[in-house]
Amino acid sequence: MGTAAYDVVVLAGGASRRFGGVDKATLVLEGVSLLDRVLTATDSAVSTMVVGPERVTCRVVDWTQEDPPAGGPVAGVAAGLGFGTAAVVVLVSCDLPWLTGRDVALLVDGLGEYDGHGLRDVGGREQPLAAAYRREALTAAVEAVGDPRDRSVRRTFAPLRMLWSEPSLAGRDVDTWADLDDPGTAAPVE
Repeated sequence: MGTAAYDVVVLAGGASRRFGGVDKATLVLEGVSLLDRVLTATDSAVSTMVVGPERVTCRVVDWTQEDPPAGGPVAGVAAGLGFGTAAVVVLVSCDLPWLTGRDVALLVDGLGEYDGHGLRDVGGREQPLAAAYRREALTAAVEAVGDPRDRSVRRTFAPLRMLWSEPSLAGRDVDTWADLDDPGTAAPVE
């Protein structure tokens, strides 16, 4: 596949409240941390910015945090967008363990004239933190909210013209321990 050049912003700074404060990025599925699974799926990015505290990872990445930390995902997006120059930004949360390189390529290549092309989870729920975006459109949406701290992702991204995938395992995020305990849904890392 001739995937267009893209930068990736990985959100990995959440509080993981539903995991009792355990760092979700470091949870392991099939011997690989959730963060490393996402980094493997996005290893063809021109640049990789991980927003959150620094951790040991499977490949070299750059790190940043929103200022002050713990400002929520929109603040994390704002911090991450300050880096890279590719016209397309793949924005993913660190809790997408079934995301593959093929999924990322399909998002980037399928962007077309839309502002963003995102994944739906197996239940059909749109996942704005699992999508490829035109940098210019995403930046404008984030800037339009002013202070990004504690802003709603869905409201912030609402002005964007989005294309959504068919429901798939790739869009399934891990929000609870039960999400990790279903071995029938596991997929290989590509």
